[in-house]
Amino acid sequence: MVIMGMQMNYCDLIAQLAFDYQSRAIGQSRIIHADCLEWLGRIPENSIHAIVTDPPYGVKEYEFDQIDKRANGNGGVWRIPPSFDGSTRAPLPRFTALDKKERESLRRFFLEWTKVVVHALRPGGHVFIATNAFLSQLVFSALIEGGLEFRGELIRLVRTLRGGDRPKNAEQEYPGVSSLPRGCYEPWGILRKPIPNGMRLSDCLREFQTGGLRRTSDEKPFSDVIISERTPQQEREIADHPSLKPQSFLRQIVHAALPLGEGIIVDPFMGSGSTVAAAEALSLHCIGVERFVDYYEMSSIAIPKLAAMKTQSDWERLQLSLF
Repeated sequence: MVIMGMQMNYCDLIAQLAFDYQSRAIGQSRIIHADCLEWLGRIPENSIHAIVTDPPYGVKEYEFDQIDKRANGNGGVWRIPPSFDGSTRAPLPRFTALDKKERESLRRFFLEWTKVVVHALRPGGHVFIATNAFLSQLVFSALIEGGLEFRGELIRLVRTLRGGDRPKNAEQEYPGVSSLPRGCYEPWGILRKPIPNGMRLSDCLREFQTGGLRRTSDEKPFSDVIISERTPQQEREIADHPSLKPQSFLRQIVHAALPLGEGIIVDPFMGSGSTVAAAEALSLHCIGVERFVDYYEMSSIAIPKLAAMKTQSDWERLQLSLF
């Protein structure tokens, strides 16, 4: 399969990149039931233009046995919060439960993942990766060690449900103590496959359609702080996934990820398909890869519904902008 040096319809190329995996076309995009490490290693070098993903930070919370425990309400590594104000909160993974050995396993996982990402990405291709304040330094260092260059952080300003808790089983004894600060932001790493030596950004854009970020408008560059809502209940009713990000946020990310507005975005940890839906809403091409069959099946139903949803207008986002 020849990728570089020829013009190819992106829909045709995406279909070829499905190989023999179970897959489905959704609009201009495609979802694939596969392990992303295997799939990224199989596709030809320099095949894709960008990655936008929210991975399993602790890795083990998305092992099949842990997903079953969460579904059955038994917790496992998941923290099952109590109901509050008549609504049931979504389960959250216990990132603080990771011991030294598990953190090293996490580092090795992302190191190996980055190696296949560097293989698959075109030179200059960007990676937007969601993390959390507790693990971001570990994840970013593994991605850099694996061959990506760190280009900064995107800060999603959103009041999360993480942190702020009193010491477990000693709440009465230490009522004035929090174990961690209350989370009010979500850090996303912005990394890039290095541009070849001697090549300028303009050269990279011409040859690979990558290297930079798409401006929000001709007058306004993409900013590294986005004030975000929590995922609306309407979207959660469509896609019951514990890490679902709002369309109003993801659509800004996928727009920025393709500097010329063309190419293929990949979400290797697709979950319920929210990244694919965001790309579809903007008429962009995307591949979502998911190894857990229940989420794969969920995404085929959720993506068209999420893509069709109306979000905050550009004018409304401008009023919220820090700049």
